[in-house]
Amino acid sequence: MKRSHNCGDLRESDTGKKALLQGWVNTRRDHGGVIFIDLRDRYGLTQVCFDPKTSETAHKLAEDLGREYVIEVAGTVAKRPGGMENPKLATGKIELDASELKILNEAKTPPFELDDRTDVNEDLRLKYRYIDLRRERMQKNLILRHVVTKAARDYLSDNDFLEIETPILGKSTPEGARDYLVPSRVHPGKFYALPQSPQLFKQLLMVSGFDRYVQFAKCFRDEDLRADRQPEFTQIDLEMSFVEVEDILELMEGMITRIWKDAKGVDLKTPFPRMKYAEAMARFGSDKPDLRFGMELIDVEDAIKGCDFGVFNKAIELGGCIRCINAKGCASFSRKDIDGLTKFVAIYGAKGLAWIKVSEEGNLESSIVKFLNEDNQKKLVEVTGAEKGDLLLFVADKHKTVHDSLGALRCELARRLNLLDSEEYKFVWVIDFPLFDWDEDAERHVAVHHPFTAPYEEDLKFLESDPGKVCSKAYDLALNGVELGGGSIRIHQRDIQEKMFKALGISVEEAQEKFGFLMNAFTYGAPPHGGIAFGLDRVVAILAGEESIREVMAFPKNKAAQSLMEEAPDAVSNKQLDELKITIKEKKS
Repeated sequence: MKRSHNCGDLRESDTGKKALLQGWVNTRRDHGGVIFIDLRDRYGLTQVCFDPKTSETAHKLAEDLGREYVIEVAGTVAKRPGGMENPKLATGKIELDASELKILNEAKTPPFELDDRTDVNEDLRLKYRYIDLRRERMQKNLILRHVVTKAARDYLSDNDFLEIETPILGKSTPEGARDYLVPSRVHPGKFYALPQSPQLFKQLLMVSGFDRYVQFAKCFRDEDLRADRQPEFTQIDLEMSFVEVEDILELMEGMITRIWKDAKGVDLKTPFPRMKYAEAMARFGSDKPDLRFGMELIDVEDAIKGCDFGVFNKAIELGGCIRCINAKGCASFSRKDIDGLTKFVAIYGAKGLAWIKVSEEGNLESSIVKFLNEDNQKKLVEVTGAEKGDLLLFVADKHKTVHDSLGALRCELARRLNLLDSEEYKFVWVIDFPLFDWDEDAERHVAVHHPFTAPYEEDLKFLESDPGKVCSKAYDLALNGVELGGGSIRIHQRDIQEKMFKALGISVEEAQEKFGFLMNAFTYGAPPHGGIAFGLDRVVAILAGEESIREVMAFPKNKAAQSLMEEAPDAVSNKQLDELKITIKEKKS
């Protein structure tokens, strides 16, 4: 290798040594005939001094240097003059006194500043992603991603996991989201599907006797995007044989602990708390609760029983519920503030947001207080722990609407009240999910996780008669209100898998067509098995303090699922379409 050091290597102890550096011109300054540049590579910055007394030739060339020029410079390491040190840089006590300069490549002026303090339009950043990735923030994020991946890989290897690849081109199977389809030239009219996950293949690997599998798997889902979604993303995907739920949770706590230690230097306390799904929904309105703050949901139905408030009474009559949040110290919120909160919960389907303030005199103030008798008011204060200056917020509706809206509202209030500490890590396992959810639009049961999740044995009797009662051996790991990963013990017996499909409204014929290969495998000695998948992008984003997973991916798509850099997706030639026997229909105007 030609360069003798990286741009973050040199120290005061190297004074007097010869060095040759290569990198990008980060900044250039002309100080009365002496030119200084900061030379950058991914390891750091080194100040280079071009003094005509050292080399007139190098100094002359340096006059033409621009930002992002790629150069090679040789010289002698020198201590910076007293008072000129830069304590913010690891190389801040030295500079390279240049004797030779070679311009390896010139550069046009970048379309935006590479300073992390500069706010740049995201689409512009993605169009010139190869430049955006030169920024210190992005380099740190991708280095962090490497550290996280290595920590997970090393830990799993130490625990006897085998890294095995599964196919990218496979069969289209109904797993929840839309598939990305790939047409086959060899088999006209037929299509491969890109995997939404390696779920079926990893179960087949258990049938094959591999016992412990892991894959840092690319997954593809054609769904609407948001900050934490991409059409292609990466999972730390695992599967194990002859295990029970607690075995998996304990092993995964070890992996997460290793990641946090290697990536952040943080020692996590284990075991992480376990919380049943029903408790999480009742207390936090979410199956991924943020435990960094209070404001839990409070059941106030007994307290307001017998009141004259029609909205509350109607919700109970229709089989719904009434829950409350005590926003401590928020009685100072203006009517405009509360109207804003009402609009916020409407996003989650709530038809309104009732409220009561506790005045400094201890009185309850609201337009709904007149509908509450003295006993209602007394019980309400007791059950909510209401004190002077508190604001009580109520939603009365269907259970799902109440949980969704108040669950989101408590997190929104925490943001507004600055209750969230990004350096506080509150992990929780949410366990014992229902096996099914009821889809009101389709008027049928759907799998909460996926169709291969095992029910508890004692609930098998309800699988056909009352699916809503069935509890599953499923578990999610949540951190600060974000789901990091989820998994389950799987069904490994054909007869139970057939009953599961029947409960989901999947006919015998469709089940055989879509999943016959899996069910056939179950008849050849399938072991009990289970697994989990973590969103690698999401884990890294949390560790990096980023809200969007796009900030920890090298080449992500934008919010419209486009790659602006290479302009994908794009039209293809008629010749390619002809080979695939595909005709594009023109949109009707």
